Amino acid sequence: MAAATTGNGDHAPLLSNRLLTRLTIGVAFLAGLTVAISIAGRALGERIALAGHTENAEPIDIVIGQDQLRLPANAIRFEDQRRTGRAERVDLYLTWPEMSGYSNAERIRFNDATRPENLIFLNLSQSTMSRDMSGRLGPIYSHLFGDRPEQGPAGLTRQALKENSGYGGEVFFTGTLPDGSDYAVRCMMPADSSQSTGADCQRDIHIGRDLSVLYRFSSRLLPQWQAMEARVRDYLGGSLAENGRSSASTRSR
Repeated sequence: MAAATTGNGDHAPLLSNRLLTRLTIGVAFLAGLTVAISIAGRALGERIALAGHTENAEPIDIVIGQDQLRLPANAIRFEDQRRTGRAERVDLYLTWPEMSGYSNAERIRFNDATRPENLIFLNLSQSTMSRDMSGRLGPIYSHLFGDRPEQGPAGLTRQALKENSGYGGEVFFTGTLPDGSDYAVRCMMPADSSQSTGADCQRDIHIGRDLSVLYRFSSRLLPQWQAMEARVRDYLGGSLAENGRSSASTRSR
């Protein structure tokens, strides 16, 4: 190392030991900071990539009204709803037809808005009406139907609504379930199938003691209406506590 000459003719180092120590500490600090930023950036990137999803499938016990459910965390759509205890509502999203929650392997299906038929959405809340959509079909909706029913997909009947019905451009599809009970679903049909969304159609049912389930799906899935009804009921029936399952089976007969 080059040295400076002192007034006495001695050679002194250009960099003092103190300065070298400070430089070493500074370099070590910057290296540590770089590693920390890299780790934090990776964690933040993973969190951004998840965008509110979770792969955690641990069951969460939730009470809504008189019904207790055990639901996997990765099926619950919103992070602030993934907590044990009493809740007013819970929103679920599930792959169709597997009825599975979010996983990294299926992330494309959860994030691809061009394939709305990949998912169905469920909203669980305490019942506020004595009848579900099928129960309202005869006493309410049938009076709003026009005079020209049309054939719908997979045995359904398409019922256009009267102009003064207050339902805008919505239509109803009605049918009969395998057990002989009525089926009804409201849809806002897109002008073109490519414009379909995950909320084209919606139907509400009652299960358990006092639980209302509103489920929404793409109009592309209408041909699978019977399978969807059965799978939704089976999925939630399996999630209910024992007393709720007994009530659900009784009410579904």
